[in-house]
Amino acid sequence: MELNTKKKIIVVGGGFAGVQLIKNLDKKLFDILLIDKINHHQFQPLFYQVAASQLEPASISFPLRNIFKYKKNLQIRLAELLSINSSANTIETSIGVFHYDFLVLAVGCTTNFFGNETIRQHSFTLKTTNDAIEIRNHILQTFEDIISAEEKDKAALLNLTIVGAGPTGVELAGAFAEIKKDILPKDYPGINFGQFSINLIEGSKDTLNSMSELAKKTSRKYLEEMGVHIITETFVKNYDGLTLELSNGNTLQSKTVIWAAGVIGNKIIGLPSTAMKQGNRIAVNRTNLVDGSQNIYAIGDIALMETPKYPKGHPQLANVAINQAKNLAKNLKRQANNTPQKEFEYTDLGSMATIGRNKAVVDLPFYHFKGYFAWLVWMFLHLMLILSVRNKLIIFINWVWAYFTKDTSLRLILKQKNT
Repeated sequence: MELNTKKKIIVVGGGFAGVQLIKNLDKKLFDILLIDKINHHQFQPLFYQVAASQLEPASISFPLRNIFKYKKNLQIRLAELLSINSSANTIETSIGVFHYDFLVLAVGCTTNFFGNETIRQHSFTLKTTNDAIEIRNHILQTFEDIISAEEKDKAALLNLTIVGAGPTGVELAGAFAEIKKDILPKDYPGINFGQFSINLIEGSKDTLNSMSELAKKTSRKYLEEMGVHIITETFVKNYDGLTLELSNGNTLQSKTVIWAAGVIGNKIIGLPSTAMKQGNRIAVNRTNLVDGSQNIYAIGDIALMETPKYPKGHPQLANVAINQAKNLAKNLKRQANNTPQKEFEYTDLGSMATIGRNKAVVDLPFYHFKGYFAWLVWMFLHLMLILSVRNKLIIFINWVWAYFTKDTSLRLILKQKNT
């Protein structure tokens, strides 16, 4: 009988990094166990379109077992990582203990509330497909409530507030501004949408503060033209479900607050203390090996790799995660074959954000542009990142239909039955 000499790799997380790693690992060398809390890969860049009733969640959600249906060296378990025992090479999960030869952490990040539990309890986040569905349900239910609400209660219902003017906040604000103009007045003719306010609050001086000057100025101009009320250089101190307390001393009444003001790494118990850095990110070397470890790796948003080009770590982008995963897959094969490993070097291909119909900004390394062509580039590149041809086609048809009709017919309120 031939003994199985394959090494056992456990991958925690089925996001961009985890999926790309598994796709590129040599099936002759490794047996793989994928552990995730949910059974599907989520395409986070388009969550905002689900929240704004522009796409169905199934269009951007991909069952892990279907993605890897031909991977005979892979097992998948739905579970939550509880802790790591690096001395025993085991992890404890919500369904039991598993042994590994190599452990790869691709757990990503979660929303950062900066320690404010009250804000966390009362605001919405946009980090999962379920978050996007909850926002969609809430927004649509809010307009149902406005119809029958007393006048004194309508002001807070008619205020939608987004905290954080990075790409997520800007794209959300733009999407809601479009449905406010083109769609919701047809569905709710009894509501005065001139009173419906979309507020975007940002702590820094600009929207899209991490992008170019062109992107900052253009995104603000687009949003203001679309009727979004932008408040910059202001922080939210507290929110109790009705009243936002702002750092400038003002208050704002709003029954809908979406928090997009930053991320923090998911906590992991059992790693060397020297590996845990600011923002709960995990310090890794140039091959994504966790500091103080011999066989634990971290890739994607959770990894903090300091390089001469990126002394504060790489930007938390899908392209970084994908390329770290591909490099690690090759390095694990090189390690198995006793050949030198290759250090990771990220080539910045640029960043982009869409604000609405025919409105986007694109920053390439040596060129920045805006407008209709930028919007087309944004659509094309996001379609290319979608995993299946079927979903690419569905999303493209949805976009074309919405472009010409200014409608989507996806405004369903789908809630779980209270038990």
